[in-house]
Amino acid sequence: MKEKRPVILLSNDDGYMAKGIGCLIDMVKDLADLVVCAPDAGRSGYSCAFSATAPLWLKLRHDEPGLKVWSCNGTPVDCVKLALDQFFTDRRPDMVIGGINHGDNASVNAHYSGTMGVTLEGCMKYIPSVAFSLCDPSPDADFEPLRRIVREITALVLKEGLPKGSCLNVNFPKQKTFSGVRVCRMAKGTWDNECVEMPHPHGGSCFWMTGSYTNDEPEAEDTDNWALSHGYVAITPTTIDMTSYELKEKLERDCNIR
Repeated sequence: MKEKRPVILLSNDDGYMAKGIGCLIDMVKDLADLVVCAPDAGRSGYSCAFSATAPLWLKLRHDEPGLKVWSCNGTPVDCVKLALDQFFTDRRPDMVIGGINHGDNASVNAHYSGTMGVTLEGCMKYIPSVAFSLCDPSPDADFEPLRRIVREITALVLKEGLPKGSCLNVNFPKQKTFSGVRVCRMAKGTWDNECVEMPHPHGGSCFWMTGSYTNDEPEAEDTDNWALSHGYVAITPTTIDMTSYELKEKLERDCNIR
């Protein structure tokens, strides 16, 4: 890698061979040297999980000037941890990017997302980190409409950085053109009917995790769900600080526990 160029660490939860991360590489490869470390297969829904009881392997899949692609048998967070430990001994990456995800990571989906796991792990290491997701789960989704905005956000974060402890969750609606870009808050939403019981072919029952999502505040125009449903790109600034400051103040004021 050329020492003077920025370096970006890329990962995802769809696997190193997914179209989304391949398109991301093509979109930003002229902006920085790239190190990819991604799961060897899909790991959607792994959030911030890491492997505490299983050995991990790295395999070099591609090597050219300015681009190295590694796969790992672990979770998305394992990929980031291993990459930082093994490939960045002399310098830290200037940025971590998760994605581009095949599917929506807005609202509470961000809590389950392995793509956001990548981004939060980078954020917890105080590295400017961004997640990109397209609201299209198809393996052959069309990522080309995202190119300009992905590049602009990447270039801006490389130049300006992000506050420590904060990252960006960027979601794109599934369409060819966008109404614009909105900076949003996370919508309040819930998942229901998440477990489907089915007969197992060898006897007994098994369960599939599925479910239906409900936006619990569909009229709120400042949320990521509203932005996406109206054709806007939704940028949700996200923090790793999980403290409820409103409740903290109430407890400090009203609680008599000593």
